[in-house]
Amino acid sequence: MEDLVIVDTPDALLVADRARAQEVAGIVARLKQSGRKEQASHVKSYRPWGYFETLSLGPRFQVKLLHVKPGAMLSMQMHHHRSEHWVVVHGTAKVSIGGEEKLVRENESVYIVATQWHRLENPGKTPLEIIEVQIGSYLGEDDIVRSDDVYHRAPDETR
Repeated sequence: MEDLVIVDTPDALLVADRARAQEVAGIVARLKQSGRKEQASHVKSYRPWGYFETLSLGPRFQVKLLHVKPGAMLSMQMHHHRSEHWVVVHGTAKVSIGGEEKLVRENESVYIVATQWHRLENPGKTPLEIIEVQIGSYLGEDDIVRSDDVYHRAPDETR
């Protein structure tokens, strides 16, 4: 085989003739026109506090692995349409739910009801890993309502 362009990422594989590589833009445009999410959302999504990986996605659930940098925190937030279960896989989390704070260690979990204000923080010196299971009628990133964001992001920045 000769003159191929091969791009392999965790969420896509492209094998194309080098002479036709410019046609990728047309494929992306068709994905966007048909309402597909692949052109905009990826397996890994980076944020100022770290990143998350989408592990599984269904009609009423989503499973993510959150990687929170040492000393970083997510915004104080709530969701109208989903509840969340957090399980600490590695590290220790400082969790605020409904005005109460507690430390959650490896192999411990918390449950956040829809419309409950909550925040996740990594008070440690090593990366924090959390399995997050979201359950609800709508799971989009635009269901995040923030009351405090230390990164001063615009409301539409995480969409």
